[in-house]
Amino acid sequence: MRSVIDILDLSVEELDELVACANDIIANPEKYAHKCAGKKLATLFFEPSTRTRLSFEAAMYELGGNVLSMSDAKSSSAAKGESVADTAKTISCYADIIAMRHPKEGAPLVASMNATVPVINAGDGGHNHPTQTLADLLTISREKGRFNDITVGFCGDLKFGRTVHSLISALSRYKNVKFVLISPEELKLPSYVKKDIIQKNNLEYVQTTDLESVMPELDILYMTRVQRERFFNEEDYLRLKDSYILTPEKLETAKKDLCVMHPLPRVNEISVAVDDDPRACYFKQVLNGKFMRMALILKLLEVK
Repeated sequence: MRSVIDILDLSVEELDELVACANDIIANPEKYAHKCAGKKLATLFFEPSTRTRLSFEAAMYELGGNVLSMSDAKSSSAAKGESVADTAKTISCYADIIAMRHPKEGAPLVASMNATVPVINAGDGGHNHPTQTLADLLTISREKGRFNDITVGFCGDLKFGRTVHSLISALSRYKNVKFVLISPEELKLPSYVKKDIIQKNNLEYVQTTDLESVMPELDILYMTRVQRERFFNEEDYLRLKDSYILTPEKLETAKKDLCVMHPLPRVNEISVAVDDDPRACYFKQVLNGKFMRMALILKLLEVK
């Protein structure tokens, strides 16, 4: 039995295998329609979510399985003070696999150490979001056809953005990847991510506060929202929330085959006028997330 808490729990070979499986699901959905018949996924979400929870649920239903859902911590025994460990032991009695989101960093890891079924981290605080990274990787693979030899710009909240940290970890294992880190001073990438991942792997990177100056060199632009829920005070949030707003004008200097990504939800950091640009890939990313979660569920349940 195996869980996925961090994207680095999966080897490069396994990432490639999951991408291949997801592509096969896209090409042959009927082949997978009953693969998880009789299996149950429990979605334990202690923090609000639309895409991640529903895409896990859609993934399991499309594999022919069933879903037990807890979408609100207030309606669970956690409201009575039950520990994450006890919740995990309990849910293991009902479900074959668990997807868990929690505001506390490390909670899904604690769950995985106590559950008797696989646990998938569906986001823990500002820490990790491995299945969003799987969605991102499938999007990059389908749009670019490669993970090597690319320049990736991350823009916005790089400090609290768990999707950014996870994707940097994943891409750091490929060859000739360059990172362009675009953020206000206060929301810079944490030094541990820079040191333990980027510098340790000898990857090229630049840090800047100016999106427009680096736009022409990017193959991928990964926009993020400034997350109100991670701030300790409202003034800082209000001051920084509109630091970067992507508009059609700003894309004029970008490559014709730029891939614009965003983990969503967006607030206003990408103008809706960009949605019609063929380079906008963020809604494709949502769909790709469902296919990668299907592939991961199959892998962890050891369904051939």
